[in-house]
Amino acid sequence: MKKLLSLIILLSLVSCNNKKLNPDVVNVYTKRHYQVDKDLFEQFEKIHNIKVNVVKASADELIERIKIEGINCPADLLITVDAGKLYKASTLGMFQKLNYREFTSAINKQLLDKNSFWLPITYRARVIVYHKDRVDASELSTYYSLTQPKWTGRILVRSSKNAYNQALLSSMIANDGKNIARNWTDKLVSNFSREPKGNDRDQMRAIAAGIGDIAIVNSYYVALLKSSSDNNDKLVGETVNVFFPNQSTSGTHINISGVGLLKNSPNSKNAKLLMKFLVSDYAQSYYTDNSYEYPVSLNVSPSKLISAWGEFRIDSLDLNMLGIHRKSAVEIFENSDWK
Repeated sequence: MKKLLSLIILLSLVSCNNKKLNPDVVNVYTKRHYQVDKDLFEQFEKIHNIKVNVVKASADELIERIKIEGINCPADLLITVDAGKLYKASTLGMFQKLNYREFTSAINKQLLDKNSFWLPITYRARVIVYHKDRVDASELSTYYSLTQPKWTGRILVRSSKNAYNQALLSSMIANDGKNIARNWTDKLVSNFSREPKGNDRDQMRAIAAGIGDIAIVNSYYVALLKSSSDNNDKLVGETVNVFFPNQSTSGTHINISGVGLLKNSPNSKNAKLLMKFLVSDYAQSYYTDNSYEYPVSLNVSPSKLISAWGEFRIDSLDLNMLGIHRKSAVEIFENSDWK
């Protein structure tokens, strides 16, 4: 009787496992919500005849879901728009280690995870944009220089709860220490033209409306405005120029979109195929020509639109630092007047 019971349990487990495995699918949990991703997933499906199932939510929600689902998690890949969130997932033991040679040798090594838990897909710069008639580029230098009295009432930036700002402050802590980072937040607040609100594009719309003269935004949002089919947004894009800060110091802060292969991936072979596709020359070119992000592949050049802004030196900081110092960054923001 005991042997029969054991056999029934074993057959049940095998049956459950077989339901989980599917040679024709790959399951993606992603924070990204862009049309460019949908297009690339559809192209992958045509090439490989593998269906890409997508679940979208915030990175924290997806990480919590993976944690709760445990070994029964159906997801193969986690994609986020912040290295700090990838670091968080890796410290929770959610990812398999990667052999980067399986995917491509063309990725800029500065952008790779030192611990080999995630693969970068694209990157963006956190730039300073300024009204081209009310600000001269020669007046700008670093993120820290925005605290100067001449910028009083002229700075626009989104909420301190935003992951992009938290990542920027995390990089400052890693490069210069908590005290300098705290001093920057305290002083910058006094130069705000209004309380932080809206997204990056809203900051540039506020520049065009005369509410402020300078904003801190992600580079691809500038390009999306400049290339918009909406005439009003296109006009907004034409009122601002791009400045890459910290060129004589640490380099401009960047962050990535990246992907991790989950430890309990039921379709890991398909998942690796998709990862390889996303860093292929085709996909990298498609990203940069449509979402205006920077390619991680050295084989691919940025789009003409963003190339026109010129080359710049990126901060070579280990991107895991954006996760390691995130708690300190959040605490500094919470103890400041930066809403």
